Amino acid sequence: LAGLAAYRDELERIAAGTPPQTPLFVALAEVIATYALPIQLFRDLLDAFAQDVVKTRYADYPELLDYCRRSANPVGRLVLHLFGRTEDEHLMQSDCICTALQLINFWQDVAIDWQKDRVYIPQTDFPHFRVSEDDIASGRWSANWAALMDFEIDRATALMQRGAPLVHALPGRMGWEIRLTIQGGLRILERIRGVRGDVFRHRPKLGARDWLVLGMRSLRM
Repeated sequence: LAGLAAYRDELERIAAGTPPQTPLFVALAEVIATYALPIQLFRDLLDAFAQDVVKTRYADYPELLDYCRRSANPVGRLVLHLFGRTEDEHLMQSDCICTALQLINFWQDVAIDWQKDRVYIPQTDFPHFRVSEDDIASGRWSANWAALMDFEIDRATALMQRGAPLVHALPGRMGWEIRLTIQGGLRILERIRGVRGDVFRHRPKLGARDWLVLGMRSLRM
């Protein structure tokens, strides 16, 4: 937290037009000035990082989305500012992609996050599917757990599909990189669904064969 506070102080020096005190932020100040990057996006990232140190549970889906708004979405928005594509529709699509990627990482790493005493599945979702954190603690798969994971997979899929048209607004290599990123995220969701949400024994990851699938699907976007 102290390190993040020091970063925040440096960021506020940039915002105030005062020279930063470290080489990292001197370089960042030049990029911010060159591309007119919004300082608030960097503030949001630091705020999310600080929150991650102290907050380990999320009451409901809106609260989780608010975390993603600050922890993931600023990255996509900064990329769009670098490419000068900051129309409202494109920013919205970028937010959908970035939030979806964040959620996919959460669903993929349920067991790993538990070892860090972190649970990103919204607390209100557990009773709806008649499961609890005890299922995570014991690595206990059940049909109810599979139903919960299907529900979370559907949420992330819908967000990703809503944001996918952004690829047509991005030039050259960047457009193709985002295509592959989107397809990679969707492929991970397929893998989670393929093991019926049993991320305790089958953490999904992409292999060499998957890249051929991603490439073919990217061509069709």
